[in-house]
Amino acid sequence: MAETGTQRFGEYLHVVKQHGTEMNNSNNKKHCSKTRRAGGLVLACAIAAPFVLTLAFLLADALFPLPLPGGDSRDFAVAVASADGAPLRVFPDEKGVWRYPVKPDQVSPLYLEALITYEDKHFYEHPGVNPFSLIRAFWTTVTQKGVVVGGSTLTMQVGRILDPHFKTIPGKCKQMFRALQLEWHFSKEEILTLYLNYAPFGGPVEGVQAASFTYLGKPAKELSHAEAALLAVLPQSPSRIRPDRHPDRARRARDKVLRRMVSQGVWPKQIAEEAMMEGVDAGFAPRPMMAPLLARRLKENARPDAPVQTFIDPALQEALEAMAERFIASTPDGTSAAILVMENASLEVKAYVGSADFLDSSRFGHVDMIRAVRSPGSTLKPYLYAFAMEEGLIHSQSLLVDAPFTFSGYRPGNFSDGFSGPVSAAQALQRSLNIPAVDLLDRIGPDFFDSRLRQGGLNLVFPPHGKPNLSMILGGVGADLESMVGAFSAFDRGGLAGKPRLTTEDPVRERRLMKPGAAFIIRDILSRQRRPGAPGGNPMAGWARSVAWKTGTSYGFRDSWSIGAYGGCTIGVWVGRPDGTPSPGFYGRATAAPLMFSAFDCLPRRDFAPQPMPASVSRAEIGWPLGVAPEGENDPLCAEKRTAWILDGVIPPTLPDRLDDQWTCNPITVMVNPDTGLRVDGDCPVSNAAAEKIALWPRAATPWLTPREKAMAAVPSMDPACGKAVSVTPSVIKIMDVQPDTVLRPAGASRAMPVLELSALGGRGRLFWMLDRILIGSAGVGESITYEFTRTGAHQLTVLDMAGNSDSVNIQVMSSS
Repeated sequence: MAETGTQRFGEYLHVVKQHGTEMNNSNNKKHCSKTRRAGGLVLACAIAAPFVLTLAFLLADALFPLPLPGGDSRDFAVAVASADGAPLRVFPDEKGVWRYPVKPDQVSPLYLEALITYEDKHFYEHPGVNPFSLIRAFWTTVTQKGVVVGGSTLTMQVGRILDPHFKTIPGKCKQMFRALQLEWHFSKEEILTLYLNYAPFGGPVEGVQAASFTYLGKPAKELSHAEAALLAVLPQSPSRIRPDRHPDRARRARDKVLRRMVSQGVWPKQIAEEAMMEGVDAGFAPRPMMAPLLARRLKENARPDAPVQTFIDPALQEALEAMAERFIASTPDGTSAAILVMENASLEVKAYVGSADFLDSSRFGHVDMIRAVRSPGSTLKPYLYAFAMEEGLIHSQSLLVDAPFTFSGYRPGNFSDGFSGPVSAAQALQRSLNIPAVDLLDRIGPDFFDSRLRQGGLNLVFPPHGKPNLSMILGGVGADLESMVGAFSAFDRGGLAGKPRLTTEDPVRERRLMKPGAAFIIRDILSRQRRPGAPGGNPMAGWARSVAWKTGTSYGFRDSWSIGAYGGCTIGVWVGRPDGTPSPGFYGRATAAPLMFSAFDCLPRRDFAPQPMPASVSRAEIGWPLGVAPEGENDPLCAEKRTAWILDGVIPPTLPDRLDDQWTCNPITVMVNPDTGLRVDGDCPVSNAAAEKIALWPRAATPWLTPREKAMAAVPSMDPACGKAVSVTPSVIKIMDVQPDTVLRPAGASRAMPVLELSALGGRGRLFWMLDRILIGSAGVGESITYEFTRTGAHQLTVLDMAGNSDSVNIQVMSSS
């Protein structure tokens, strides 16, 4: 039984052991299964986690998008820049922030090196957040109980700039999220560009370009090592180390950057030490205010993401603004001035002074007189003479007459109220005589003149319902200084007028205004004038002697103009009152011309070769009064020889005399009795009559002719043998009460100079009285004037009517001794 029990216990133990083994095996199998499932779950989570995190990031990115710049509240300030990139004027955004747009390639490489090395040397490697930097920053903060090094990358700093936050753990997490968003949406170059434009630099200044101009007065492209280090560290604490207020703090911060550049092996030690020796000499430049009216004009169509790039020369602009302000200080209240300088070859505007003083409201400084439509006075005359040459009406020495005349009811006068008699076309243009100009315009046609100007790009402004008429050549239209400068440049550009270019985006626009030959001749005529204030009869001293220039004065002294071309530039000047009230005594030659020549004096002194003479231009000898080439050395029809510029080989004769409808050609041919020298006709019983040619002068020129000239042009009287004599040039006006060769003596105890009551019989229209060819007064038909002589000696007294009829007497005024 014992064996049986023992055996059974053994079997029991065996069964138990076997059961236990089976149980263990079963448990082991279950454990392994759980382990495998857990491993699979971990692996699945490891595989799914990036997708989940990415999905979560994308969802958060969609729900909390980056507050990117470009909205109304984050727009760039509108900056208008000069030719060298310096700001002329900056219009801040609605928050008053000055932010000057810039790209990395527009910034000094030294600054980029200092910025990347000091702030984030792994900028191009990390995904926006650098965990090693964060751990190092956390550890140093804990162990040293204060912030020693920062953990923010440049990308994180941009995130904080775009979406400011408090310096808390949630705030830091938000900053890291924004950094990841930036890296997700933008390239490293784009992120760097955001930093360069939006980093704070103290006060209203944001961006390295604005900071460089504000504190250092130069573009960020020109930064030195010391300056680059200073601006690299400034955004860390722009208020505490602002260089214009805290130069010592700024210097210590800058030197820290310089030492870092050496320790990182970026800059040589010697360069850094030299940079440390420099002081921090920074100011806070006031907001620039150069060419303010041009900037205001360009602001309207400017893009906020880039400066408006002009061609303005800052040094020239500053000099002309100061000059205009000094000039205007001596003028009456309400007076302003405008100056425009354009380079002829490129049509680039180098200086734009729209008013004399932008900030002076009493002088209407806010009104841009370069764009204002005003009466141009006589400044249109050069184009008229050029067109008349092209049409074969005149050459440079054509005989014109400056004498009273009425053109279909329009009776112009000269600025001086006097008359010059016979003048050449060149003299008439140089003296800006009105009557010859109106005469030419009447012959060429106002509509034709206006059409030619418009074809060349000069669009004149007429009054409502107005149309081209004779008064337009004397200023009876409107034009602006900008258009006038563009048109006048044609005389220095071979006849091509151009539209002034204000910005680099403006295309070159030019039109043919006149032939190259006509432009050359008119330019030569206009350049042979004496500069106002120049000594003697010498044209102009020094380099400016070849300036081709023209002045103009509007009716009532409301506008004074002067426009000139020389040295590859055209300069236009306007002086007057913007409100249109008169400025007595202000006229082009006395007011605007000196200012224009002072502007030319401000240009760089450059030597320019004379313009080559076009093949269509040549020199020719001509004779007055016919205006054509004389026949031989002693041509009896030539009273005076002159050398003229001619165009296309054509020598136009003197224009037909408006007053002489009796002769249809010039010279005239008459038959003369050789025995008596008198004129005969077919009814005369003279068998040996000979033909004789006579060159006639315009009748209106008669009072100014010399005795020789009168004798050469005299038509013989009719021979009595032919019957009733016929007067060829009937006299329709005669001086009364003063006989030829009258001798006048001082009268009375005071021995005062003689006084005459002058009157004439006959005449048409107004009568003009001249003493020695100088106007002394005028009166209506049947009226008289009183004249007191001021000089003794021989004089010629002349009366001239509106039809060109005249009468003259010689008188002698004796002295009182």
